[in-house]
Amino acid sequence: MDHKAFVAKLDRNKLADLQVRRDRAGLWHLAGHIGVIAVLAGFVALKVFLWPLAMLPLGIALVFLFTLEHEATHKTPFKSEWLNEVVGHVTGFLILQPFLWFRYFHLAHHRHTNIEGKDPELLAGHKPETWRAYIWHVSGLPYWFGMVKQILGNAAGRDPGNYVPASARGKVKREAQRMVVLYALALTSFAFTDLLLWIWIVPLLIGMPFLRLYLLAEHGRCAFVANMFENTRTTYTNRIVRFLAWNMPYHVEHHAIPNVPFHRLPDLHQEMKGHHRVTSQGYAEFTKAYVKDLG
Repeated sequence: MDHKAFVAKLDRNKLADLQVRRDRAGLWHLAGHIGVIAVLAGFVALKVFLWPLAMLPLGIALVFLFTLEHEATHKTPFKSEWLNEVVGHVTGFLILQPFLWFRYFHLAHHRHTNIEGKDPELLAGHKPETWRAYIWHVSGLPYWFGMVKQILGNAAGRDPGNYVPASARGKVKREAQRMVVLYALALTSFAFTDLLLWIWIVPLLIGMPFLRLYLLAEHGRCAFVANMFENTRTTYTNRIVRFLAWNMPYHVEHHAIPNVPFHRLPDLHQEMKGHHRVTSQGYAEFTKAYVKDLG
């Protein structure tokens, strides 16, 4: 059975129930995620004893806002559409990933998941196969260079990618221009204080490798086929990772039915048991297996 047959066989009432979005669930989760960031950022800002050690968990919490932005591209974290849009734009700004542009990039990834020559993630080189490429990828530097280039290119009106329709390119351009202005304003704060360096920039840089390792498990070393049970991996992990990643370790579930909000993915996982083809018992296990075959 492929993922399409699974969805077709699923009880219609159950399917409808799984896709119900709720503001309350998203707001509680958002409050928790923001709370973690706020506490750690406060620890660093006040330079409490051993404060540099707090920058790593702060960075991890910050970069994993990617998973919230990702959810917002599907309009699933919250029932209120305006809330999805606001949260998507804010998180995208914080991690240098323009939200409108990323929505088109990501939806193209869903249409062509792991299909060579079509999936924009594969075209962007997100699946390293040599030690050199792996270390470069995990460092996070390709992401930062790529996003700066994308933002500046979008702001200048250059081609944002063939997955962005002509009707949306003006919005994508204006979004990038606003981001450039806001980043410029943020940089002016360095004339008065280095606070943003320690609670935002440095934490992002040291936290990004953890997000890169996490994201590799979603489709790395999966089959180049259209069946989501084969081209996507669900990774079994602890509650902390599931919390920071907004339940996206249930990634087969997400790709099979993208309209299921994060808080119902564990329920969908129970419905899907017995159909998974690609799973991993944690990110350490996945990483060990991945690097074993690097050239």
